[in-house]
Amino acid sequence: MEHDALEVDFDLGQARLCVRGLDVFDDHDLANSLTQGLGLPGGVVGSPYPAIAPVTPIRATVSFDVEWNGIAAMAEIHNSAQNFMGSFLSTGATIKWSADEPGFHFESETPDPKWNLVSVLGREKNGVFFT
Repeated sequence: MEHDALEVDFDLGQARLCVRGLDVFDDHDLANSLTQGLGLPGGVVGSPYPAIAPVTPIRATVSFDVEWNGIAAMAEIHNSAQNFMGSFLSTGATIKWSADEPGFHFESETPDPKWNLVSVLGREKNGVFFT
């Protein structure tokens, strides 16, 4: 990911993360991602889960453009007991996303801010950085 992929103006409640052609592996599903393509046995007597067949990861690329914009609410948190403090902004946000691998392309619909449920920008300090 490029160093300048992220732009933030916290005071205005605006940020953008724009990544193009990031090399990733398509692991097919969470089970194969967590087991590096080995799947899960499941289907064993007493197992509440069905077996998940092994799938070899495939090289792919993803691109995404996430934009946060507009301050809807603000929260300040200071918790000395847990060495944590931060400023958090509830904002609007959109994301456009695509993925490519041999023989397959996916692209999200045009972003619409009405689809956003929750998005937050924040600055925090914790641990040794708390003071």
